[in-house]
Amino acid sequence: MNFILNQKNYCINDGASITDLIDKLDIGEQKIALEKNLQIITRSLWQSTKIKENDKIEIVRAIGGG
Repeated sequence: MNFILNQKNYCINDGASITDLIDKLDIGEQKIALEKNLQIITRSLWQSTKIKENDKIEIVRAIGGG
């Protein structure tokens, strides 16, 4: 199934959840925010939120600094 991830085409298995995507990307769940089709998806909903054809997903990582 094809969708947009951070403004680039990406493919994942049908029925994949946000958690599956995070695992596939191997980026860990710490200090990231995720938006699906212009709506923030809270971490508690990642497992139950399925990715669908042509979804637009943005993942941003918080970086500390000072």
